Amino acid sequence: MVWGGLVFSAKSQSTDDVLNLLIQKNVVSQKDADSIRAEAAIASQTNLAKVKAFPINAAKKITVAGYTQVRYQALEETGKIDGFDIRRARVDLKGTFSPYWGYRLQFDLAGTPKLIDAYAELKLNDYFNFTIGQAKIPFSLENLASSTKLELIDRSQAVEALVARGKDVGGNQNGRDIGILLGGTILKLKDRPVIDYRLGVYNGAGINTVDNNEGKDIAARLIVHPVVGLDISAAYYDGSRFVPEVKTGTVVTTPSKTVNRDRFGLDLSYDLKNFSLRSEYISGKDDQTEREGYYVLGGYYFFQKKVQLVAKYDFYDTDKSKPDNASTWYVLGANYNFNANTKLQFNYSIKQEEGTSIDNNFANVQLQIGF
Repeated sequence: MVWGGLVFSAKSQSTDDVLNLLIQKNVVSQKDADSIRAEAAIASQTNLAKVKAFPINAAKKITVAGYTQVRYQALEETGKIDGFDIRRARVDLKGTFSPYWGYRLQFDLAGTPKLIDAYAELKLNDYFNFTIGQAKIPFSLENLASSTKLELIDRSQAVEALVARGKDVGGNQNGRDIGILLGGTILKLKDRPVIDYRLGVYNGAGINTVDNNEGKDIAARLIVHPVVGLDISAAYYDGSRFVPEVKTGTVVTTPSKTVNRDRFGLDLSYDLKNFSLRSEYISGKDDQTEREGYYVLGGYYFFQKKVQLVAKYDFYDTDKSKPDNASTWYVLGANYNFNANTKLQFNYSIKQEEGTSIDNNFANVQLQIGF
């Protein structure tokens, strides 16, 4: 296999050969040739920074992309330790094997290596497309956004707790599951999509595992684009979760059961020149426990979109039937974009809890390096 980056080396070698020949024939001077080489090198580096994926020459073309996110956390809470960690280290392979079929394999090498995405795509037309395998469920604006494109380092509380992520009762599935998704455009006006849809059927057991019950989860999402830059969506997730039996010694004290795991969400996204606005409301019901949360995020770019300032209001209630369960986070952020794939982020989060409040504000700094 040959990395796409070698293409640039081959082009550089070809340019050098031509320049050497022109020097020998006294068509150009050595000084002019050196100047041309320097300009070509600068242009090559600029083009490399814009490339989102590099092709590999194999039986069929494969593109390889990836990134790592190195994070430092400063935690004010007593007993918590400040320090560095590798938040993510992803390698992403994509390819096609016919005009209609494509595929994707994505791995996370941070901590215990694991498979994140593994699916095939069948693209028939603008109205009917299928995704088959392990992929993101069609729920939540922040969940569907790539971790490389988030305005803030962390996703919101409700997304982490209710959309198959770090604090969900079903465990951290990186917002994904195994199943089949149908999606496309319902309505177009002047070749611009106005209404899109997504409808999926999933195991509901999470990633990299087999199903653990006979039921299947249903996810549906409707997206409306009333004007350019504005997206309004509604989503519903009808699911279940298998709870294994509990034993004391050899005696079963609590039998296994399957409980509901349902979600409803509304979200809005608006981009206008340097300004961006994001907002979501998510409610969930796990067995008999009802939860809800929402956030509002605003951002603005400066200096030709090199610098972005961001602020977010983030609310989440873990149990609506009980008092003093909600928490509110106020998050301030600043991003510096080196190029399309590499950026430095700083966040400071002020956390307020109902009832007994503790000193648990924290600051994050994260360097993202992409290729």
